[in-house]
Amino acid sequence: MAQTIEGVILNYRVGPKTQRSRECIIQFKHVHSASEAGRLIGRKVAWKREENKIIGKVVALHGGKGVVRVRFRKGLPGQALGTTVELVG
Repeated sequence: MAQTIEGVILNYRVGPKTQRSRECIIQFKHVHSASEAGRLIGRKVAWKREENKIIGKVVALHGGKGVVRVRFRKGLPGQALGTTVELVG
């Protein structure tokens, strides 16, 4: 059986005057460098809550410590911050 890889939503992607609720900064467990995180680019991510499921895609690195930027199809609610997502594809 395949092992699921989980990550934690750290924050939305923010700028000086904007907040993008469709893009989030995510730290995956056991990923601690940019080279490891670079292999995740293009993979799909799912945030699940009861019957709701929002799919996103890893689009870029965020810094050099293994954090990635994920763009979701729909904006995530504020309750999603600090919760887990799993790699699905």
